[in-house]
Amino acid sequence: MEKNIKLQEPSRSGGLTIQEAFTNRKSYRGGISDRELPAQTLSDLLWSANGVNREDGGRTAASAIGGKDIEIYAIMPQGAYKYNPAVHSLELIAEGDHRPAAAGGQDFVNTVPVVLVLVSDSELFNEKAKNYPGFDITPMIAGWSAMDAGIVTQNINLFCAGNGLATITRAFMDKGALRKILKLSNTQELLLNNAVGYPQEL
Repeated sequence: MEKNIKLQEPSRSGGLTIQEAFTNRKSYRGGISDRELPAQTLSDLLWSANGVNREDGGRTAASAIGGKDIEIYAIMPQGAYKYNPAVHSLELIAEGDHRPAAAGGQDFVNTVPVVLVLVSDSELFNEKAKNYPGFDITPMIAGWSAMDAGIVTQNINLFCAGNGLATITRAFMDKGALRKILKLSNTQELLLNNAVGYPQEL
């Protein structure tokens, strides 16, 4: 199994208009096919979620104080991977099918082709806080993390709505199991996840 998957160059055109995507956006509580996502679609999905869209390293998703705290883990049948936006690749964290841990008891998630798990690393805020001497960011971190996860999640939802995919944003997951599987540090917090695939009828 490849430890690193170099993703295809993301498409920067195509899909529906943003207004059409808003019209189509909905949550799929089930009804998501097990059909594998094409490599180009997976690439575009991850880039749209939180990829680099500017030469200065800026992202498709805004983040508080430019912390870029949200890290995306892709849970797929063959393994759990961490998305590296800087080089647009997936890095293998754990082999095997860990979708049941991401499902957290909701069985329909066990068969979707990919679950995007959003993790906030507070240490990335602390690094940025060095630019604000004398300002205590500690009381702000929880709110910033939640806000940033919401922004990335909305990117995922709108990409899916505009490109014929089905998704649902979820807080259910076995956090204890996922912490071990993803080898998370004490500064990393599991926040949300999106089950993604094609609608069942397609």
